Amino acid sequence: MLALIQLCLALFAIYAALTFEGEGRLLVPLFCLITMFLVGRIEKGRVEKERARKAFLKSEIEKLSQKESATFKEQDFCTVETLLWPKNELLLLDVVHGIFKDLGFSLSPGIQYQSVDRILRIPNTQESFGMQVMMFRGEANRTHPKMNRLIQFEREKRENEKSLIIASTHIHLPIAKRGGKNQVAKDLTDLLRRYNVSLITTHHLYDLWQKAKRGEIDIFQFFQRMYAQKGEAHLPTN
Repeated sequence: MLALIQLCLALFAIYAALTFEGEGRLLVPLFCLITMFLVGRIEKGRVEKERARKAFLKSEIEKLSQKESATFKEQDFCTVETLLWPKNELLLLDVVHGIFKDLGFSLSPGIQYQSVDRILRIPNTQESFGMQVMMFRGEANRTHPKMNRLIQFEREKRENEKSLIIASTHIHLPIAKRGGKNQVAKDLTDLLRRYNVSLITTHHLYDLWQKAKRGEIDIFQFFQRMYAQKGEAHLPTN
């Protein structure tokens, strides 16, 4: 897009130099050239920012997986970036949905409720979760607007269903700096216990996803245990 703008400015500068008279014949092309220079600087800054983002993401992936980042495909960068440093909840929900599908879970929009993002079903069982995906600039807490939807689901859910929060916390921090931060506020911890709600962070979901793909854990057994346990936050151990 910026390259197209530069091309249009160059053509207009040539047109002005050939057809305009007086001061306009010099000033208009000069203005176009200055604008082209500024547009070029913006494009250069965008490219450098994108390179820095990819370098940062590669470094974070290496720390998380303890494997060479070259083993990750190009499209995985977008997935991991959105999962751990999301720009908005809609994109985060799409990525979380894709990860659970990749792991073999069954998901549906939960049309009968209108109060959950997805219904997440554990294969070969009658157990399912009403899943809410939430973003937090700091620790997860009760102030998120979706908490009202969660309580509504608690009133409407069936016997074999349980609420699950997928929380992206401290979204602007590198993973290494999140370890020393509290992930779940006390008011939300109390709610989890009162309503028997489970919570996992997107960092933990990433860790589970990678371990399941490497065959280190049985992901379905993990979520069955989560379903059976009283409401609590399940946080990464590394």
